[in-house]
Amino acid sequence: MNQDWNAGEYTSGFSFVYKYGQDVLTLIDAPEGSSVIDLGCGTGILTNALREKGYNVTGIDASDDMLKKARANFPEISFIQADATDFKANAPVDVVFSNAVLHWIDRDNQPKMIRCVYDALKPGGQFVFEMGGYRCAGMIHDELASAFRRYGYDYVMPFFFPAIGEYAAMLEAEGFSVRYALLFDRPTELTGDNGLYDWINMFVNIPFRAVSIDDKENILRDTVDALRGKLFHDGKWFADYVRLRIKAVK
Repeated sequence: MNQDWNAGEYTSGFSFVYKYGQDVLTLIDAPEGSSVIDLGCGTGILTNALREKGYNVTGIDASDDMLKKARANFPEISFIQADATDFKANAPVDVVFSNAVLHWIDRDNQPKMIRCVYDALKPGGQFVFEMGGYRCAGMIHDELASAFRRYGYDYVMPFFFPAIGEYAAMLEAEGFSVRYALLFDRPTELTGDNGLYDWINMFVNIPFRAVSIDDKENILRDTVDALRGKLFHDGKWFADYVRLRIKAVK
């Protein structure tokens, strides 16, 4: 995925991404001093949370804008710019952790990423992550696809949202043993009166690259209007998230 990120907007308007990620950290079973890679570290919030737990942590992300913010906020942490599908650890680590990142990788490139993680881990090392799962934001993407068709465009799904069986098989094919897997609904509150509009603008910009400016605005407004009765409750917008949480061991 060639997603463009605005690190400032991401941090201020979509803090739920790393706040929910705190819970995923509890799946890591490693003593203080263990070496950890935070894969797709973004602005470094969870990387720092890992450091505060006593881990020797390195953050990896492909976005220059995100890494600039991470380095400015957490200068004591090492951050490296690299693609999740093509990275190498300087030395094998105890844990690779990732939150809300892996669904950005196309299905065809998932084995490359998993292989990189496997190679980065020590024997017995843990791969702990959460990503979007099957039918994540399904109502939103269904409505966007309908609106795209009405305006004469094809909607290409910009995410990979697997079920447990599909993703566990991919991990096992690369040599991992899956020890924990959970697929669960997590309706997620969005920020502000324009929460859904802003969410689509931030996270679903790739399909709009072939859409005219006027049509984009019409599609956004149509989608928000169509979903108001389903995803707007008690004065707040929610995204119909489904999450896939897994712990696998090399």
